[in-house]
Amino acid sequence: MRPWKLLGLAGLAGVAATGAVLARSERQRRALTPDDVRTRLHERHAALAAVPDPAPPTADELRAGRTHRAARLLRRR
Repeated sequence: MRPWKLLGLAGLAGVAATGAVLARSERQRRALTPDDVRTRLHERHAALAAVPDPAPPTADELRAGRTHRAARLLRRR
């Protein structure tokens, strides 16, 4: 019976810890003003817009197996 009690207590401790983490993140989120949120979103967008999209793989790269799913599709044809 003792292992089950320990397992139950460990589960309760895990639930309490998860609740504490969620409450902390919620408090941090609510502390932001709408202007702060808008500024962060604009910063994220600018950072993502600065990163170029990767070039699609060439047929040789696909045949060499560097992109597995696409290589399998080419072999079927």
